[in-house]
Amino acid sequence: MSNRAVEITLLGRTYSIACPEGREAALHAVASEVESQLSTLKARTNNLSREELAIMAALNIGNQLFEEKQQNKQYMAQMDERISLLQATLENALIERSHKDD
Repeated sequence: MSNRAVEITLLGRTYSIACPEGREAALHAVASEVESQLSTLKARTNNLSREELAIMAALNIGNQLFEEKQQNKQYMAQMDERISLLQATLENALIERSHKDD
């Protein structure tokens, strides 16, 4: 898979980013989310430099990612628990059936 240059704009500056073919829409979606974060931060704190805005946005996005990962871990633990319960229920039903067949 080859890369191609995709242009995105953040805070009025255009950047040319190497992007794998077929992933352009994802890059634009991510850039849109980053732009939203940057614009919100800029509106709240007019005195931050671009670098400081970028760091704050990265921390906010990193925190969102961390929270999502924690929720996924909880979800996976719940699913594992449900699967175990279903397995135990099926095993018990098969055992009961085999006893009735005897």
